[in-house]
Amino acid sequence: MKRSERDQFIIDQYTNDEKMMVLIFTQWCVNHDLDPYVVYEEAYPHERKNNAITEALEQTVSKKESEEISVEIVQHVLQLFGNDDLAFVVQQYADAKSK
Repeated sequence: MKRSERDQFIIDQYTNDEKMMVLIFTQWCVNHDLDPYVVYEEAYPHERKNNAITEALEQTVSKKESEEISVEIVQHVLQLFGNDDLAFVVQQYADAKSK
């Protein structure tokens, strides 16, 4: 594999992994009757609307069709991509729901 091909492969893999992270987050929100835009905005109030969420929402399934996604899994994948603020907000929602 040439250097440019390898670089492109790495970029493509990262992009796919990032899309999976957003999908996990949005599906978790759907499963907990939360609006992912609202949750995201709480973590990042100064950012524009996240188009990745829009794309991911097109791939989510209903709460009944989905497998359970633990808050720990959501936090882990968010933190892998440096979304610590969003992971914190997700934990706040999970804590509030468990009360």
